[in-house]
Amino acid sequence: MSTEVKVPTLGESVTEATIGEWLKKPGEAVALDEPIASLETDKVAVEVPSPVAGVMGQQLAAVGDTVNVGATIATVEAGGAAAAPAPAAAPAPAAKAEVAAPAPTATAAPASDGVDTVTTMSPAVRRLVLEHGVDPTKIQGSGKDGRLTKEDVLAAASAAPAAAPAPAAAPAPAASGTPGRREERVKMTRMRQTIAKRLKAAQDTAAMLTTFNDVDMSAVMATRDKYRESFEKKHGVRLGFMSFFTKAVALAAHDIPAVNARIDGDEIVYHDYLDVSVAVSAPNGLVVPVVRNADSLSFADIEKAIADLGKRAKDGTLTMDDMTGGTFTISNGGVFGGLMSTPIINPPQSAVLGLHRIEDRPVVRNGEIVIRPMMYLAMSYDHRLIDGREAVTFLKTIKEAIEDPTRLLIDL
Repeated sequence: MSTEVKVPTLGESVTEATIGEWLKKPGEAVALDEPIASLETDKVAVEVPSPVAGVMGQQLAAVGDTVNVGATIATVEAGGAAAAPAPAAAPAPAAKAEVAAPAPTATAAPASDGVDTVTTMSPAVRRLVLEHGVDPTKIQGSGKDGRLTKEDVLAAASAAPAAAPAPAAAPAPAASGTPGRREERVKMTRMRQTIAKRLKAAQDTAAMLTTFNDVDMSAVMATRDKYRESFEKKHGVRLGFMSFFTKAVALAAHDIPAVNARIDGDEIVYHDYLDVSVAVSAPNGLVVPVVRNADSLSFADIEKAIADLGKRAKDGTLTMDDMTGGTFTISNGGVFGGLMSTPIINPPQSAVLGLHRIEDRPVVRNGEIVIRPMMYLAMSYDHRLIDGREAVTFLKTIKEAIEDPTRLLIDL
């Protein structure tokens, strides 16, 4: 009996997706809830599980097709048996008796603990395997139950000797006198297209302005160094800078609520909670998963939440719920070495805080020139809602809280 496989609900306001990859071929056996396809939405990649155990039937959509929520994209034959492999063609008669018989086809060794590394790879890992041209069956997985991780594939790609590239479609004729020049056209993923549209829409809609300040990181760095080992031993997570800045944003937003608000038509919507969107670089582009109720979380809870979201962003396992909402964004371009930037607002939010690299610079303290670990802060905001005085005050409050972390404890 055939069972239809439909596009699942993809989250609030998401009505369609693109077929990113078929994980099962017609005739292959599938288990109940085993992923058979990967869908790309404007926010995350979503795996479609099989509703029954059986055999993969028809694929009713091709890779790259746009499908609506609820649409049937495939069928599964419940309880069927997997199709037997096609018999090998009879070998041509040997020209001479001395010709050696063809070598048997190599069989991939199973991954550790019996896990099939090919069928259990996440969409993000599959994309890296295809991109780098590595053989996943020859890579020892370091993930749970021996599964491959992004780091495993990258390590294998960097360790593999340079091989002759696989034959590709003939490139366009090279320009005269410049051998080897060619172009490649790659269709933008749905996520990349949506990122482009949203960022441009933010510029077109909001009256965006950026204000800057710098902050002396000495006190936070000293605090982190002092309690690093005991914090990690007690909570099982590293003490980073993001928890300090998240707490500082919560403190500042309490005094300047417009920064944590949004415009809806001709109304202003204020929030009595702080849901922080954390900008994370994922294989498909920048994503902004949300740390809920960040204003009421402890340092440890914030660090755990950010570490979990960051890991799942790299693995491609973020859900739509992880991406929905957010009242304020923190973007840390400093992890990539950025000295200064003008971050773009994440609609419908009204402000975003940009963090940058820490750099020893000469500053004046008590009439003397000293060297301090300094960081530039940038806050872009919607001038329709937030006045310049409020923006500067908000950023100044963050600066003061970071330079004197005691303020975070006494709410000053």
